[in-house]
Amino acid sequence: MIKAIGKSAGIGFFEKYLTVWVILCMAAGVLIGRFLPAVPEFLSRFEYEQVSIPIAILIWLMIYPMMMKVDFASVKYIGKNPKGLYVTWATNWLIKPFTMYAIAYFFLFVVFKQWIAPDLAKSYLAGAILLGAAPCTAMVFVWSYLTKGNAAYTVVQVATNDLIILIAFSPTVAFLMGISGIKIPWGTLLLSVLLFVVIPLIGGVLTRVIVISKKGLDYFNHTFLPKFNNVTIAGLLLTLVIIFSFQGDVIIDNPLHIILIAIPLTLQTFLIFFIAYLTSKKLKLNHCIAAPAGMIGASNFFELSVAVAISLFGPKSPAALATIVGVLTEVPVMLILVKIANRTAHWFPAEEKLRT
Repeated sequence: MIKAIGKSAGIGFFEKYLTVWVILCMAAGVLIGRFLPAVPEFLSRFEYEQVSIPIAILIWLMIYPMMMKVDFASVKYIGKNPKGLYVTWATNWLIKPFTMYAIAYFFLFVVFKQWIAPDLAKSYLAGAILLGAAPCTAMVFVWSYLTKGNAAYTVVQVATNDLIILIAFSPTVAFLMGISGIKIPWGTLLLSVLLFVVIPLIGGVLTRVIVISKKGLDYFNHTFLPKFNNVTIAGLLLTLVIIFSFQGDVIIDNPLHIILIAIPLTLQTFLIFFIAYLTSKKLKLNHCIAAPAGMIGASNFFELSVAVAISLFGPKSPAALATIVGVLTEVPVMLILVKIANRTAHWFPAEEKLRT
């Protein structure tokens, strides 16, 4: 039986104010780049095949703890009430990447063309594509908890989504980059997926299996995992400081661009949530399944997006900056959607527990 996510899964202090920490790290990074340029110059020496070694280490610290939370044994329950899974899969992989591309392209190249040069717009679009092709994984557990989602079903949604990422992420990104006129080396893209999805995923699964076999599931969930609660956030924030130390000149020269990038990303988030949420309502799914289905598509696996943007285009690239704007908008927008989901719970039939 799949155990439910406990109350400890609620959003923590650092997660709740993530936008604040991101802004502070942005400011710290810009100041370091401006007044202590020796720091980014020193860090830039540690690169291999255009991949920053310090940033790669920090990204592993971000992703690895999240991969430990995913219970792939839950995939065997895939046949129980599969309609919610169909909504999740269709929204994440048949709709989200393409609406992200369309909305970002429209705003960056049409609405904001007088403020954003075409070359910059193309780079920002690349970052948006990476966000759109990476639906959320671990943070969905938090959003599911806050909307009283069915924890067991959320585990199945996340586990199957992670398996699809392994297959669909690279082709989706390559296709959308291609029609955007953005050339990317397939080898680098596949290497990025290997480094930042496959390796952490295998490491997380092995850690989960070993610890549970020795100490039990209760120890793993309530003692072992909490030790890593702040590791992901710390890794993310330190990564942002480094990236913004490289991005200082771009931001100082184009401060308005942060807001302009955030607008299409925010609109996309609301659109995808309501597509999945209202489709679930049409299918008469329970709210405890509909809410997580909407959340998993609306939020992004921004750790992966940032990692791949850095690998493909470098930490100084506008594409990397665009993915970080996704981090900046993630938590406040998702908390708004949590409130919307909770206030509209009466739209859905009474909850029926997922039996496992």
